Amino acid sequence: MTDEQQPGLKLLMSLVVLICTAACSDRSVEIDYSGPTDDWITYGKAAGGGHYSRANQITPENVAYLEQAWIYESPDFRLEGAETYDGPQAVPLPASSFQATPILVDDTLYFCTPYNRVVALDPGTGEEKWNYDPKIKPNKEFLTNCRGVSSWKDPSGATSVCSHRILTGTLDGRLIALDAASGELCEGFGDHGEVNLNEGLNPHLQGEYSVTSPPAILDNKAIVGALVADSTRIDIPSGVVRAYDVVSGELVWFWDSIPPGREPQLGLSDDQNYQAGTSNVWSIISVDRDRNLVFLPTGNTFADYYGGDRDGLDYYSSSVVALDGGTGEVVWHFQMVHHDIWDYDTPSQPTLYDFERDGEIIPALAQPTKMGHLFLLNRETGEPLFPVEERPVPQGGAVPGEAPSPTQPFPTIPAPLHPQRFTKDDIRALTPWDRASCEEQLASLHNEGIFTPPSLRGSVVYPSPLGGNNWGAPAVDPIRNIAILNTTFVAFVVKLTERAACEESGDFRQIGSPYCASTEPMMSSFGIPCSGAPISTLVAIDLNSGEKRWEVPLGTLEDFFPVIG
Repeated sequence: MTDEQQPGLKLLMSLVVLICTAACSDRSVEIDYSGPTDDWITYGKAAGGGHYSRANQITPENVAYLEQAWIYESPDFRLEGAETYDGPQAVPLPASSFQATPILVDDTLYFCTPYNRVVALDPGTGEEKWNYDPKIKPNKEFLTNCRGVSSWKDPSGATSVCSHRILTGTLDGRLIALDAASGELCEGFGDHGEVNLNEGLNPHLQGEYSVTSPPAILDNKAIVGALVADSTRIDIPSGVVRAYDVVSGELVWFWDSIPPGREPQLGLSDDQNYQAGTSNVWSIISVDRDRNLVFLPTGNTFADYYGGDRDGLDYYSSSVVALDGGTGEVVWHFQMVHHDIWDYDTPSQPTLYDFERDGEIIPALAQPTKMGHLFLLNRETGEPLFPVEERPVPQGGAVPGEAPSPTQPFPTIPAPLHPQRFTKDDIRALTPWDRASCEEQLASLHNEGIFTPPSLRGSVVYPSPLGGNNWGAPAVDPIRNIAILNTTFVAFVVKLTERAACEESGDFRQIGSPYCASTEPMMSSFGIPCSGAPISTLVAIDLNSGEKRWEVPLGTLEDFFPVIG
């Protein structure tokens, strides 16, 4: 959801709850209240995602009778360009966005606002029980995202203060533990309730290291990664993943994505424990409690659109990495993109499910990607459940110093959820004039299909860095073993510029590399995406066979059309 607001309105809507009632229409409908109720104790419902609830009181027959029960409004928002970044470049800041999935634990709804305020609500009335404000400085944060909070309960069943904790990360790099009943800091956790995640990192600016996704909880450990500004400069903060004791805040283990056999390069600071520039984990981490495994969706290594300086540091980039939950040691990893120079980092929670073949149940993992490739893996070994082929990919247009991977992995099953090339025939336009503007752009760009290298001329990147599939993980129906995914279709243009001609306030500065980069959607003269409608689809994939069950359009171009009159 993108926060947008008309001038003069005081507050943004953060959360709306709907109820189903027979009184909201002239028609009546029978509602069966005897069905199961369900909680939602982690971001993805289960520790391994899936977003599946047993609750069944809302049905296709009565869904039309939903009406608003209550609304909660938060003061934590900003409008596009209303504030300016307080950093080296004073640039207008983008709008905030509400991205949180609330969790429901013991009849309380917990979530976070874009400014990291943690809120506890009565789910029946929407009344606030408490809120905790960590007092970040929004004008020092370019992006203001908070996807959720996590819950931990003392396994002994104790009911003392902080025996139930809400854990949250912040945009300025803190891990905070709160008493779930009162919202007060758990004083025994770290330094009076907080752990400073900036400790051990190389020197960096606020805004270059931010926790935007909820910590994963495994036994008594909170496991946390972070967003890093991986297109700003070569010595960005480490992408280290760390596990902390939920009670004391003590570090239990860490994993930094340094290739096997290589010693970390820690620089000149005595306070630095982790190598700068390593691949990060900004999205949602999954855990398999039965197997004591942690599954990491890794991001990219500096710089997003040029990899000539990485020297193999992207060994774990754009992958799923399975760690031993007790030690943080790598059990296996599977890379979805070799030498990623398209910002195709693994964007969503690795989703755990059971796969059936010849009567045997195999523990499995589904990983969507920005390319629209859905990889289905054995989660114990990382082996693909269906063949994955290494296929030759385009090499033309690569800038001097770059060495694109000659092949990339392509799953054979399921088939790609996104087209693999954008051509003249794919342009969707309202009039001959805006079609002509799209055709003119397309003819001027380097375009050999998926994995076309970024170029000085400008390259079509389709699927785009937005996806394909992005951070919204699949919903899995474990009864029918069907995964439902949202796939986006917007063609992008990525252009590299030699360092001497770069504007340091441009899109992606990539300081320390020979090139800066700019990215933008390919738009018609009317300001409509050249790739047209649908902007996205919902698609259902049978996880046993890999076949597509159905696909329907999602979204509208309504807000793109010019207003006349």
